[in-house]
Amino acid sequence: MNKKYQLISFIAIVLGFFMTLLDTTIVNITLPKMTEYFNTTMNHISWVVNAYNLAFAVVILTASKLGDQFGRKRIFIAGVFLFMLSSLLAGISNSLELLIFFRTLQGISAAFVVPVTMPLSAELFPPEKRGTIMALWGAFAGLAAASGPTLGGILTQFFNWRYIFFINVPVGCICILLTMKLIKESYDPTASKSIDFAGNITISVAMFCLTFALIKVNEKGWTSSFILSLFAISAIALILFVIIELKVKEPMIPLSLFKSLQFTSGSICIFLLGLGMMCGSYFLSFFLIQIKGLTQLSSGLIISTMSLSSMFFSVLAAILVKKVGNRFISALGILLLCIACYLNSSLTQNASNIDVILRLIIMGSGTGLSMATLLSSTIANVPVEKIGIASGVGNMTRTLGNVFGVALFLTIFTSNMTVQMANSKAYAVKTIQKDNVFDNKSKIQMIASIKSASGKNINLSEILNRIDKKETEAIATSPEMAKNKIKESFDAQKKEIKKIVPTIQDTFLTHAVKAFSVTFEAGAIILLPGIFLALFSDKKLKISQECLEKEM
Repeated sequence: MNKKYQLISFIAIVLGFFMTLLDTTIVNITLPKMTEYFNTTMNHISWVVNAYNLAFAVVILTASKLGDQFGRKRIFIAGVFLFMLSSLLAGISNSLELLIFFRTLQGISAAFVVPVTMPLSAELFPPEKRGTIMALWGAFAGLAAASGPTLGGILTQFFNWRYIFFINVPVGCICILLTMKLIKESYDPTASKSIDFAGNITISVAMFCLTFALIKVNEKGWTSSFILSLFAISAIALILFVIIELKVKEPMIPLSLFKSLQFTSGSICIFLLGLGMMCGSYFLSFFLIQIKGLTQLSSGLIISTMSLSSMFFSVLAAILVKKVGNRFISALGILLLCIACYLNSSLTQNASNIDVILRLIIMGSGTGLSMATLLSSTIANVPVEKIGIASGVGNMTRTLGNVFGVALFLTIFTSNMTVQMANSKAYAVKTIQKDNVFDNKSKIQMIASIKSASGKNINLSEILNRIDKKETEAIATSPEMAKNKIKESFDAQKKEIKKIVPTIQDTFLTHAVKAFSVTFEAGAIILLPGIFLALFSDKKLKISQECLEKEM
């Protein structure tokens, strides 16, 4: 195959891969619009995201194995077609139940597309070019994951939320036509056609229970019997899976892959990377909207600087690894991501957009350097025929990292926010009680408003309206001589409210910022082991240098 057709074939694979990964994040920014359209709650609408992630995590290993056994091109085309069809049906859904059902189908079809793209891409190029191709693959992975909020915001702003699904239809058609025309079928020649049903069932049960528990944990609580039962079932199913895989003649996942220190370390690092990205871009979006008061579109556009940075540094990683090796670039990437999370903890409500963008550039550079090299390392340290299942493991651990990251950091954030809001309300109540301008009745009403308010959303106009009403009633029932004095008293109270409420609101914001800061700091701490593990995610540069000498 000449270079022109190699490039077009790679673009065909990337289109399918990009489209499915994009849909893991593009939906997030449109959830408020969907909530309004379906007249539902955020708790219910969250299943538009959860259904996709749950189906993807459960099916991906099975899909990887089926591709190895029965043809990766066949599985890829089937997955893209089902994804395109389910996207169209999701876009025309007129009920939330139907939308969630079609999002589940999207997740299943994405699980068939994503893991086979890496081995299909690897087979298009000679071995000496695969490092560069995997770096580009990682670049598009980072771009797809990070550009979702931006594209989702633009489509929702200028069209409506349905177009985030409709856009997949023309992209899917182009992808299928190019794949059918240009790409050859690909198999794992060592894989038999027999299906490991017991292995498939146990790993699917394990992944379903684990992912479902992580999705529901913030609603039910980490120590609830429901969540603990799901964790227990997942652990039992995973143990049974390992026993089965050790005994069965044709295992679904060759456990010998985990004998490789590089593969195991790389897989753990990919999990931590997925987790760290959630602490970064996911919570930073909330920060920009809730603390900075930006619109969803503005927030999405700012977050897009991370995706651009990620793509640039993924390509740069392909150049740098030839000089210093994958493992050092991976470690540097996770270090930068760790630094970015820590720097995020210093953001306040007065931080400028430039402050946020600089942190996003650092975060993007860390993601780009580490994702490309870690994915490359995991497949470089397994036999060529096992690239498909190795890719499945890598993508599964990344997805679990994303889901676990949201569950863990949301728990940390929520618990800290509860404490901070209680502290800020106590401060606000004390401030009002000490005030000498308000009468007792006004103080009682203001304190009640603060206790029922959600942070900065203290309704100033509502409080002023109450005082106006009280003023009107007092003047109407008072002697003529006392009316001017009453009016002066109420005017003083209204002036005091306009002075004191912004101060109280700023206090609430300051305390809310502390909850975000603790969450970002926790992310930085959790990422620290990844720096050390990344140093074992690939073989020493000496091996890579030998390969370079052979190329010459």
